[in-house]
This record gives sequence, C-alpha cells and structure tokens, in this order.
Amino acid sequence: MTPAVTFAKRQKLAFELLEYQHDANASSYGMEAVEKLQLPAESVFKTLVVETDQGQLVVAIIPVSEKLSLKLIAKAAKAKKAVMADPEKVQRTTGYVLGGVSPLGQKKRLPTFIDSSAEQQAKVYVSAGRRGLEIGIAPQDLKKSLNAGFSALIA
Repeated sequence: MTPAVTFAKRQKLAFELLEYQHDANASSYGMEAVEKLQLPAESVFKTLVVETDQGQLVVAIIPVSEKLSLKLIAKAAKAKKAVMADPEKVQRTTGYVLGGVSPLGQKKRLPTFIDSSAEQQAKVYVSAGRRGLEIGIAPQDLKKSLNAGFSALIA
C-alpha cells in the first residue's frame, strides 16, 4: 500500500488500481505504463515537479506523451520563471522516487496544476506511488482532492 492509495481511500475517491511489471531499462516510465497497460496515451499523465523563481515547488500533471512548458507552469503558479526541480529535493518533499511520483499522498502538499486536456478524459491514470503502479481516477476528483487547478501546461 502506497501513500497515494491510502490517500485515495481516506478521501473516499472512486479509483482503479492497475499494476504491471516495471522494466528498469524502460526509457520512459509513462510510455511504459501506456504500452504495458494498453491505455490510450492521452489518458496517462505524468507528475512533474518544478521550482519557481520564488523558490516554491509546484506540481504539474501532464499527458505522458507531451512536454511541459516551463513558461506556462510558471504563469499558472503566478511566477516569472520555473525550472525542473532538483531530483533529491523532489524525493525529500514528496516522499516518492522519480518515475513513481504520485500527485496523491505527497509528504508535503504542493500547489498542483493539471493540464486542461485532462478535462476531456472520463478517467486519467497517474502514478500510484511507485514504478509499475497506476491509479485511474476521474479528473474532477483528482482536481478536487488536490485542491488543484486546470491550466494549459503543454508546449
């Protein structure tokens, strides 16, 4: 049981848990989930953490096949600039290892923005807190449980 699954249960969220055998040599954790679980790429989202020029860590949830626009996440976070956060800082703050960072159940709740493309999906899949484990959830439930906002985030 990961903190993400515990969080989802505590929040009484309707969710689906999917597991697959993670390959340590996979070049993209998100695309590995798409392939092994045979899910549409537009419904599988990755969780990225950026640091703004104000020193704030912010979570961006975007489709695995897309690239995060640092300008757009900075704008959403009301900052001038953003850069990808230091991996060690991400692990310390969220409690998760890279490739298994879940937006749910992080050690410290961070401001979170979900790419607006999620609103077109009946269900989105995000990491459930470890490589090889995905959680499927309605985008509105994800937004509400994280006190997140929908915003255009992809380049």
